[in-house]
Amino acid sequence: MTARVVLALIRVYQKAVSSWTPRTCRYFPTCSEYAAQAVARYGAMRGLWLAARRVLRCHPFAPGGFDPVP
Repeated sequence: MTARVVLALIRVYQKAVSSWTPRTCRYFPTCSEYAAQAVARYGAMRGLWLAARRVLRCHPFAPGGFDPVP
């Protein structure tokens, strides 16, 4: 998978799914925007790894807040 394909899939998710769900994200930027930034910066493999780690950190007991892509 190339970074372009992954970014396109993330954008489709943001438009088709995210726009219809309530905004409950604990972090800024949102997990999907974090994923898009990570893939754009580091490529598909490392970007998806960073995004998966971010999604796993998102739970009811997480403090949330500003969490930029490293």
